Amino acid sequence: MITPDRVDAVKEGREEAKLIELGRVEVGYHGVAVLQPLDLAIGPGDAVGIVGPNGSGKTTLLRTILGLLIPVRGSISFPRRRRPRFGYVPQRASIDAGFPLTAFEVTMMGRYGLIGPVCRRRKNDVESVRAALRDVGAAELGPRLFHALSGGQRQRVLVARALASEPEILVLDEPTTGLDLPSEKGMLDLLRSFRARGIAVVLVSHQLGAVADHIDTLVVVAGREHPVAVGPKADLLTSERLSQIYDRPIEVRTVDGHSMIFVKDPAP
Repeated sequence: MITPDRVDAVKEGREEAKLIELGRVEVGYHGVAVLQPLDLAIGPGDAVGIVGPNGSGKTTLLRTILGLLIPVRGSISFPRRRRPRFGYVPQRASIDAGFPLTAFEVTMMGRYGLIGPVCRRRKNDVESVRAALRDVGAAELGPRLFHALSGGQRQRVLVARALASEPEILVLDEPTTGLDLPSEKGMLDLLRSFRARGIAVVLVSHQLGAVADHIDTLVVVAGREHPVAVGPKADLLTSERLSQIYDRPIEVRTVDGHSMIFVKDPAP
């Protein structure tokens, strides 16, 4: 929603242009939409959570935002007149565990889009990789084999790989899957430093409770039968709104400053 304050900010030049805007976009395959229309804008430093159960359309929406799918209907625009640079952290590493790549070499993959397929790595590429590993607290992992790392360590290296590509929007697909609680907290806490540098963060997860404390804008998808809910977290993260969205009783509690989501048994 465009508020009067935002209009004034734009007129006065105080608001930085958004990176990407979706207008009445319907996503799907072969001309068939799997979600109802949605509007979404992502700007520098924003934190957006795309949440919903498995099979609800999260991945299809994600692929459309990344430019891998063309919208069935609606428009995607780039206010800065170019597509933003994306850094993508997959749910699972697709690197052959039998191939002896070090964490440094895996992180260097993030530079390939900048140096080209036949160009040799330069000094600044090496420095960028080292900086990315430092940024995620994994500097000491550089010489170690990727497949020998723990799940939490691998996840940090994959985030470093995405950072090495100098992204404007960092997308993490199910970032907490397979992580223990300390690793999960450490991974999500990293996002604050990225946002402070103006990098927008998009978290995709089926676990709303896992990402709720780390986002500002919430996108809730629940399949074609339900409208896509998009708005400030404070507006959507309530028992009443989530119960309406999912069409089942849901309770939201705040415990020690953290949001907890509970699915209640329907009344007999």
